[in-house]
Amino acid sequence: MKKNKIIFIFFLVSLAIFSLSFFRIDPDYLWHIKAGEYMLKNGVLRQDVFSWSVVGEYWMSHEWLFEVIIYGLKKIFGNLHLFIYCFSGSLILLLSIYFGNKKDITKNLMFSVLWFACFLLVAFFMQGRPQIISNILLSISFYFLYDLYKNENSKKIYFLPLISILWANVHGGSSNLPYLLCLIFLIAGSFKFKYTKIEAKRLSKKQVIKYLSVMLLCMIAVCINIHGVKMFIYPYENMLDTTMLTNIAEWRSTTLSELTHYIYFVFLVFILFIFIFSKKRINFVDFVIFAFVAYLGLKSIRFWFYTYIIMSYILFDYVSKREEDKGSYEGIFILSSMFIVLFILGNHSILKPKYEFLLNKNDIEVIENNKPIRLFNLYNFGGDLVYHSIPVFIDGRADLYGKYNFLDYLNISDTKSNYKDLIESYDFDYLLVLKYYPINEYLENNELYELIYTRDDICYYKKRTTQ
Repeated sequence: MKKNKIIFIFFLVSLAIFSLSFFRIDPDYLWHIKAGEYMLKNGVLRQDVFSWSVVGEYWMSHEWLFEVIIYGLKKIFGNLHLFIYCFSGSLILLLSIYFGNKKDITKNLMFSVLWFACFLLVAFFMQGRPQIISNILLSISFYFLYDLYKNENSKKIYFLPLISILWANVHGGSSNLPYLLCLIFLIAGSFKFKYTKIEAKRLSKKQVIKYLSVMLLCMIAVCINIHGVKMFIYPYENMLDTTMLTNIAEWRSTTLSELTHYIYFVFLVFILFIFIFSKKRINFVDFVIFAFVAYLGLKSIRFWFYTYIIMSYILFDYVSKREEDKGSYEGIFILSSMFIVLFILGNHSILKPKYEFLLNKNDIEVIENNKPIRLFNLYNFGGDLVYHSIPVFIDGRADLYGKYNFLDYLNISDTKSNYKDLIESYDFDYLLVLKYYPINEYLENNELYELIYTRDDICYYKKRTTQ
């Protein structure tokens, strides 16, 4: 058995390695690094210092601890730091799910391998972002919550307030999940009925007291951070910001009009298939939790991972026991080796990670030499400009700019509404755009602006001085 356990853990290690094939560095990573550097030198930020447009305004730096950590890793490990962070995060997440279901893993090896392989379907979210830590915290949190549901004498749930404190400082935007999940267990566990295949069982008095007390403690714990009670409200403010939800890719709803989104719909159907065709009755609490995470995933693609993590602790109960085929673990070992070989053959250099929307050294030199004071830049350029200490009009902190100039940015870049008046009122001295954006066509045909630099699709304009 010990040998079999080692082989399965090797399989999880190979999955974590292969998931790096989907790893990428998006523009937000760069401003995270800069924020971490600034805070280690000057203290935790509560006001913006990276833009010229909203400088000095209050900034909810809800990821400050992550930014300090990731900058510290960069200082220690250099270019390897992101791969160390992402690989470690993926492996810890997979291991947490494995040890949370250790008794059921061997019950049906075929399903177990298939389920863990599904990790790769959501691995394209793998980035140098705080969400990796949030995923681990969610996995541990739900394990504690579900353990109490299965065993009223469990005491693991009392660790949840400590996790909430850590969560509120690493990635406060999702730190409301522990107390919300407590509430879901309380509500769903207050019913008792049988209807077709669904069966509801009431929580015991002991379980109700534990869920309720921990929920209240987690609500208090979320407020233990540098922003205090504001962190409690922050996630709900984000979810109500329709401008941000509509225009930021990771916040967009899951829709049938996007071909890549079919992955999630197929995943939900697969889970429903397990529920419906299981020999067991569907526990009402399990179904309500599934409905909750499915709702989150349909509301925003950034929550797809939540469905995978939480259902990892539920679905194994609905899978029938299967006799192990001879050679199963040998097959798992071969599959694991294939994952590692495919990663190596994919030529994924750990020293040269893939960057997206990144300005090159020459681009930065041109911008720096011109010393812009009121630079207009596209959203995806913001992180790189912040990283190089160039004051920006906007960057990946959409929650900050949403209160001030985010809508103006959208109107200007897409030349909508009163974009000409906006350009005049902001009085940009330089403008950094892409050729295929509508704003470029306006600048190209306007004698007030001079194209002073271009590379590939990048265009850099200077406003002509009037005599």
